[in-house]
This record gives sequence, structure tokens and C-alpha cells, in this order.
Amino acid sequence: MKRNRLIFVTNDDGFASKGFGAVIETARKFGDVVAIAPERPQSGMSQAITIYNPLYLRTIRKEAGLEIYSLSGTPVDCVKMGFDHMLRGRKVDLVISGINHGSNSAVNVLYSGTMGAAIEGSFYECPSIGLSLISHDENADFTASMHFGERIIRAVLDGEVRMPLCLNVNVPVGGIDEIRGIRVCRQTRGFWREEFFRRQDPHNRDYFWMTGEFVNGEPDAEDTDEWALSHNFVSVVPIQVDMTDYSQMGSVGRMFAED
Repeated sequence: MKRNRLIFVTNDDGFASKGFGAVIETARKFGDVVAIAPERPQSGMSQAITIYNPLYLRTIRKEAGLEIYSLSGTPVDCVKMGFDHMLRGRKVDLVISGINHGSNSAVNVLYSGTMGAAIEGSFYECPSIGLSLISHDENADFTASMHFGERIIRAVLDGEVRMPLCLNVNVPVGGIDEIRGIRVCRQTRGFWREEFFRRQDPHNRDYFWMTGEFVNGEPDAEDTDEWALSHNFVSVVPIQVDMTDYSQMGSVGRMFAED
């Protein structure tokens, strides 16, 4: 008898987020779903793991074809708990992380807990998708994200995938008919410049709130994720973990060459 596909779902906004419910609903169209998400929001955690505290796993919902759990850890902890404990020995067909509330385009991929979890999933030789809607509204409309997410999930599951595969998918705000399509593109070169606001608490101790602004280093480049999103396309960026700057290998090598 042919087995049902098994989809592992996680996120960084917590198990109670609207985006998590939306992606579970989408994933269930493709097979059985096991979902583990942090018990509270874990945005900006990247590849962080919990070392010095115990992890607590709690069952949220369990029925035929669907299991949902919360974990007192990071998004990457959730993936490790799934693959190395709960699903050990079982074949997982796809990892989906999201739907994130907010963009993970450009350099955000380095900070993102959503993408940290998706990258971790790819370490298990499993195709992985990080899915984000570029809106921080907790009540955002995820209709278009679910629609295009379904298209991308189907393409990955039915396509000829070369492993490892990890896709960073970002969806612009708008209705399905307002979005112009899907563009496979590269990560925009850019950076964040932070500003810290200093305040004092009732005990006259200084504290800081951090805010920031993204600086696009190539605003006119039409092959980037930022350009795609600003022109109402869904951006799909295949990402990799190897951060070696191969263009610098020769010049750095010459710096340390013996006379």
C-alpha cells in the first residue's frame, strides 16, 4: 500500500500564530502533517539552539493525519526534535517553515528564525521551504500566501529535486489577482542600519529599544528578491549554507603566501 506523504511544519512566530494555522491547512492538502512550533515568538533566532535549559514538549492537537505540538525552544530546536526524536526512522517528504509574519528577503535570511528552521530541515536531506508574507500584521490576510505556497509545494514535491534544496519564498501583500506571478531570483545585497533609543525605567536605569532601516545596495537590479517583491512578484531564492567567498580565495591566499 502506498504511504501518505509526510510533511513537517514549523515556524518562528509560535504555534498560536495565524500564519502557522494557514500553512498547516495548506500542507494537509499534500499528506500527513506533523507540526512543532515554539511556544512563544522566536523571531530573529536564526540557527540558535537551546543548550543550557531543558526543553518541554506539549501536545496541542492530535488526530488522524495531523499532530501539532509546541516546544519551549527555538525554531531549530523544533526541527531537531522532529527529526531526531519524534520522527526518527520515518521518511519526511518536505519541511515547511512559516507562514512568517514579515519579510525574509535579502539579508533578513541570516537573522530569520523561519529560515533558520528551513535551513536546518535541509540538513536532513529533505527539501525545505521557508514561506513568508511581507506583512507584520498579526491579522494579515494569508489567502495569496496559501495560494502561491500551494503552487510552490506542489512543484517541489512533483519535480526533480537536487538535494540539498532550501527555498526562501516571500509573498507580497495583496490579493491573488494583484500578484503578477513567481520569479526565481537571487538575494539582494543590502544591510540594516540600526538606531537605539535610550530611555529610563522607574529606577533610573537606562534601557534601549532598537529600530532600524534596511539599505538596499542595488535598488535597480532586476534579478533580485527585493526588486521582485516591490514589483508584486513572489520571490523564490534557492539558498545554500556554504558562505565561502570563492572570489576572494586567490587574493587572500596571496596575502599569506610565503616569500
